[in-house]
Amino acid sequence: MTEAERVWALMQDLVLHRHDRRKAVTEALGLSFVKTKALRRLAPGPLTLGELAELLHTDRPYTTIVVDDLEQRGLVSRTVHPDDRRRRLVAVTPAGAEAAAAAGRLLSEPPPFLAALDGDELAELGRLLTKLDGAG
Repeated sequence: MTEAERVWALMQDLVLHRHDRRKAVTEALGLSFVKTKALRRLAPGPLTLGELAELLHTDRPYTTIVVDDLEQRGLVSRTVHPDDRRRRLVAVTPAGAEAAAAAGRLLSEPPPFLAALDGDELAELGRLLTKLDGAG
């Protein structure tokens, strides 16, 4: 195993296994993560089903199923698109906006291992992550 592979495995274990915030979000909201993700994508403003499907990286039929469930729960609503009556816009309701905000708060809370690092360590980690982000 190369050093890059070892470090990548450590990063995956930290983020995807030991400190996966998706589980906390799904348990807190009682929604699958894709439904939570849909609410978060819709929170800034209404989207068509096609636009939402693209942002979720899902196909339109599956996105329709997701939106149907969110609509039944009172978290989103559909309206006629003002420029094309054949299309519908999906928007969060006030309850959907609150659920999206709650998910955002849970997802942005740093895990204890990160909060335990001192300022210099956080700065170095931030510098390295910024460097990696610029490499892609």
